Amino acid sequence: MNKQNTNLKALPVLFGFFIMGFCDIVGITSDYVQRHFNWSSEMTGFVPSMVFLWFLFFGIPVGNWMNTWGRKNTVLVSMVLTMLGMALPLVIYNSVTCMAAYALLGIGNAILQVSLNPLLSNVITNKKLMTSSLTAGQVIKAASSLIGPEIVLLAVHYWGIDKWYYCFPILGFITLLSAVWLLITPIEREEMVGQRDGLSMRDTFTLLGNRTILLLFLGIFFIVGVDVAVNFISSKLMSMRFGWTAEQVKYAPQIYFLCRTIGAFIGTFLLTRIAEIKYFRVNILMCVVVLLLLVFIDDSVVDILCIGAIGFFGSSVFSIIYSMALQTRPDKANQISGLMITAIAGGGVVSPIIGFAMGRMGVIGGVGVILLCILYLTYCAFGIGTKTCQ
Repeated sequence: MNKQNTNLKALPVLFGFFIMGFCDIVGITSDYVQRHFNWSSEMTGFVPSMVFLWFLFFGIPVGNWMNTWGRKNTVLVSMVLTMLGMALPLVIYNSVTCMAAYALLGIGNAILQVSLNPLLSNVITNKKLMTSSLTAGQVIKAASSLIGPEIVLLAVHYWGIDKWYYCFPILGFITLLSAVWLLITPIEREEMVGQRDGLSMRDTFTLLGNRTILLLFLGIFFIVGVDVAVNFISSKLMSMRFGWTAEQVKYAPQIYFLCRTIGAFIGTFLLTRIAEIKYFRVNILMCVVVLLLLVFIDDSVVDILCIGAIGFFGSSVFSIIYSMALQTRPDKANQISGLMITAIAGGGVVSPIIGFAMGRMGVIGGVGVILLCILYLTYCAFGIGTKTCQ
């Protein structure tokens, strides 16, 4: 396979990361859902759970079933489920169908994340480029997360605030284009060396007996928790702390995603030159500093810069942890992918805790939960031996 052909085959796979970013609209849309159905902060905190908790149930089974289905076919199944979810609110819109749409978005996204990351290794065979390629995927995902709120606002502008959910069919159409592109692209099916059909949940969970894989599993859990939490809390923080209007608060998650996109883009190049464990450690320490500033400094400019800085310094952490996990046991790539993607359920676990903490202690309570997640990631970064990551 020549290099040009490889690059062409990588394009539809990388575009799949754009679909992966759709789940992040849960941040801005949760505000519309809360206002429309008059929900409390605690109840609204469960909206992200409807997207991210499915990773807990689907991650490992899909990772095992993928041995039979094949990675490309599994990605296509995920996109079909996403399209169904995006069409549902158009049939009937109420609190139940709205949550069902989020659920299908989450199920599709869970299957997509389990299968798309390993599928990238089908077309990127150079191990040295794998972490960089995964980070490039995160750049595309971050760009999607940045554009997603604009699509929501576009729907609100043209059809009114009560029709905000018209953004769903737009996202569904983009998903359809991605699925067709991947479908017509010939990608050689992976060889299942050292893996077998009929793997059980127990077979996969046994991998957590490896200390490095356990640390990385929890690392994914908490970095996704941080990502979802900052997305969820950013607009609410600026509103509650500084009285920003509904028009102003939309910029908070946008700044977060913009900085995350820039950080991931820079990381794509730096990770080809800097050891991933060193890059992990430096960036996570900067996140600790930024979170402490966010806790103790009550200034709108400083706080919005801190929100952006969390996105910037945390942008490459997911891809670094994921890549390190695959390199720990490359012979168990599908199982490890399922295991790591299961940990994305952290986004569904952390957000209700954030909602509860904000309901009881205000903004400081929510930021404190994020800080605890970052502190674990600091332990993870320094608890993994450098030899493991080389």
